[in-house]
Amino acid sequence: MKILQILPELNSGGVERGTLEIAAHLVRAGHEALVVSNGGRQVAALEKLGARHVTMPVHRKCLASFGQVGRLRKLFREERPAIVHIRSRVPGWLAWLALRGMAATERPKMVSTVHGFYSVNFYSGVMTRGERVIAVSDSVRDYILKNYPRVPAGHVRVIHRGVAPEEFPRGYLPPAAWLDQWRREQPQLAGKKTLLLPGRITRWKGQEDLLGLIAALKARGLAVHGLIAGETHSGKREFEAELIATAAKLGVADDVTFLGQRSDVREVMAVSDLVLSLSRDPEAFGRVSLEAAALGRPVVGCDHGGVGEQLRVLFPQGLVPAGDAAKLAEVSERLLADGGVPGEIVEPFTLQAMGRSTLEVYRELLGG
Repeated sequence: MKILQILPELNSGGVERGTLEIAAHLVRAGHEALVVSNGGRQVAALEKLGARHVTMPVHRKCLASFGQVGRLRKLFREERPAIVHIRSRVPGWLAWLALRGMAATERPKMVSTVHGFYSVNFYSGVMTRGERVIAVSDSVRDYILKNYPRVPAGHVRVIHRGVAPEEFPRGYLPPAAWLDQWRREQPQLAGKKTLLLPGRITRWKGQEDLLGLIAALKARGLAVHGLIAGETHSGKREFEAELIATAAKLGVADDVTFLGQRSDVREVMAVSDLVLSLSRDPEAFGRVSLEAAALGRPVVGCDHGGVGEQLRVLFPQGLVPAGDAAKLAEVSERLLADGGVPGEIVEPFTLQAMGRSTLEVYRELLGG
């Protein structure tokens, strides 16, 4: 099979990572993987896997982007992929329009993956137009069927995002050189319990709730320090400043460190006493909680969306109701005192299962 995936850009994010993971699975299975995007820092990693990349400006939310429809149609005719797999709304519309202009005998099949709880409108509806629609969790499947009743339930396939146990081995200990550098760079962590919240700086990811948690644990006499690991996009600088002001107001300015974007989140997870997923809105899937659980680190997560689905299977003692600050403090204090190890990563939460199930969807559309 030749499979063409299309997304806005290849930088950081769950959509990008999933694209690379499926490309790798395709190549390992002897198929051809092609990705169309506006480019980005992950292109080199994609090509190293043995996949090909075509750079096209399919990322901009503007009328000028419709000028790419003809170029895409030409690409589809030249490359003749068996499947076009759309992963985001703008490139999804461009690909759908390009396919609509092709004769049925030459038109590739279309698969879409709904990666999130998009706003419900005509624009988002393109993500449900695939001949098969992949939902990244049961929660996303329910969202699709509730909000887009024209989608046949039999066309929706739940394929959870997965983690490779060999990449996140249980009990992983970072190399000694990394540990030495970490201790030199983060002397404020000495003698304290470390609470890690990975995720980009944005209001719904729950950084404010982490600050409140630190204040609550300090009030209970615990020596704790919070770490916020994630990049701040230019449009979120004001919110980052708001977080810093909130930390000062709560008296925890010296008890939280903004790490920024990190390429070693696995290592930081491995040396943290507690990993948190505090998204105020449901996560469609929630990779952070799964990776931390794979490492064997105690995880606290809100009991909704994909994170709730994972932790109910792997670590139910880490679940807290979303927005319940008192319960969050209670559960965190207990886990910091008693520890606890999540269960082994099992299907459907493995990377192998994700790749295998995705290829099964492709084969199903192509008649086996």
